[in-house]
Amino acid sequence: MLHSDPNTDSHRKIWTAEGARAVFDLPLMDLLFQAQTVHRQHFDPNRVQLSRLLSIKTGGCPEDCSYCSQSARHDSGLSASKLMEVERVLAEARRARDAGATRYCMGAAWRSPKARDMPQIVAMVEGVKALGMETCMTLGMLDADQSRQLADAGLDYYNHNIDTSEAHYGNVITTRSFADRLDTLDTVRQAGIKVCSGGILGLGEGPQDRVDMLVTLANLPVAPESVPINMLIPVEGTPLADAAPVDPIDFVRMIATARIMMPRSHVRLSAGRTAMSDEMQAMCFFAGANSIFVGDTLLTKDNPEEESDMRLFAKLGLQPMQAHEHHPDAARRAALLAADPAIPILR
Repeated sequence: MLHSDPNTDSHRKIWTAEGARAVFDLPLMDLLFQAQTVHRQHFDPNRVQLSRLLSIKTGGCPEDCSYCSQSARHDSGLSASKLMEVERVLAEARRARDAGATRYCMGAAWRSPKARDMPQIVAMVEGVKALGMETCMTLGMLDADQSRQLADAGLDYYNHNIDTSEAHYGNVITTRSFADRLDTLDTVRQAGIKVCSGGILGLGEGPQDRVDMLVTLANLPVAPESVPINMLIPVEGTPLADAAPVDPIDFVRMIATARIMMPRSHVRLSAGRTAMSDEMQAMCFFAGANSIFVGDTLLTKDNPEEESDMRLFAKLGLQPMQAHEHHPDAARRAALLAADPAIPILR
């Protein structure tokens, strides 16, 4: 199913497409049990990381991503805006922090940032860091100098999704290659920035495309520290406006497979939660999702209201993670086991 990579530590595994598909196709109860077992080995299963996403520059993107309302090539009715002022971004970040978010993600609809934009971007990163929050940016493609500037400013994460499998990618995007995506991930990694990269379900892909996307991510030299799994929100005026909905069980399978293949990564339940029932989200958390976006808006799309998220957390007994909380330390593991040794938590 998988084999060890001799060039890395003993925990590192290299996945084959066949091995990953065998996991994805397990009977659902077996898949969920395996995913929850892996999840408990690396995370507190009752804690979820909360991120907030702000569009700091909306619309007018020259790319032709078939799913995106911000592409200038699509008639989605979205007007382009200029880069937001630094103080306005920091004011929004303070509100997000005070509402419980611990990671602040800032996104700009660019193919890549221009040199004139970097001083503002750097100031945003430095300002959000000063608030005690984890920082994340998604700005399109980056070169080495831009990555170093962001790293020097203290950027924690850079988001750059690969979206789908390499085989299906050309059916979704033609203005940027799959290799371009991987190059940017390597560039930010070389600068010392953590990687946030995942994909979108519902782009007309098949089951093997979904699995192959996870294989690409899991087999990167270092797996992404954060893996967002999005469910397409069809947008009128885009080529995928009439895309077929994603089967909920298939989506849960993707979360579980991602958790098994990337056991130390945060797996984020991202776009599309407005179409998910409480029961579907609960299954996703059981399958290993341990990060969500909070706030009423996700870039240009709706997101569940914070009150509904907190009601769901209360139902499920979930607690938000603190800033910079990742894998529990030894003391936390011991405390969890002592609280109920009959439950195999974090062994």
